[in-house]
Amino acid sequence: MFQDKIAVITGAAQGIGKCIAEEFQKNGAHVCIIDKQPNGYFTGDLSEEETLRRFADKVIRDYGKIDYLVNNALPLSKGIDHCSYEEFNYALKVGVTAPFYLAKLFLPYFAEGSAIVNISSSRDRMSQPQTESYTAAKGGISALTHALAVSLAGKVRVNSISPGWIDTDFQSYEGADALQQPAGRVGTPLDIANMVLFLCSDKAGFITGENICIDGGMTRQMIYHGDFGWTLHL
Repeated sequence: MFQDKIAVITGAAQGIGKCIAEEFQKNGAHVCIIDKQPNGYFTGDLSEEETLRRFADKVIRDYGKIDYLVNNALPLSKGIDHCSYEEFNYALKVGVTAPFYLAKLFLPYFAEGSAIVNISSSRDRMSQPQTESYTAAKGGISALTHALAVSLAGKVRVNSISPGWIDTDFQSYEGADALQQPAGRVGTPLDIANMVLFLCSDKAGFITGENICIDGGMTRQMIYHGDFGWTLHL
């Protein structure tokens, strides 16, 4: 399906990003990853402008074009009690600025039928306490998605995915952890990777500017103390 396509994936040394990279490779794509952790293509910090430039230059030198950009890299998660000014800005640089700037750097090189997929989070619409840096970054990339979709209309389709609870170790969960979710289980990286590949495929040719929440139905579930077994413990 993706034979000889060029897929650029950020934060792909482990977890969801690694799974996305593996699925693209299984389908014939050449994968270019950037991650702070050592990897086989490019190791670097996405918060640094010069690093982004060097990475983009390497991709274009190696392949001359890009078909898919998947912005998956994970910003840090700290809350208002402990997150410093520098840490909050770092989260935004990794989570919002880097995806924007990579789209800008690659813009002249996107091939026909190209797509960008941004990995947001269900936390772009709901929160737990002390998660401001992560939540702000994920909300930002969700909004960036529809802005880019309009600006790049006719050249690149741009969509985002908002995962819920995804266990990157593919563990099996039973009891409340699974049953609290309308889908009856915890998600796996393949749940996200499958949607990324679909959104990059021609089958999704009429989808752009959209955010797809993959969370087992959790954000659709109304929770009130005392109803249906839900209890708030203070």
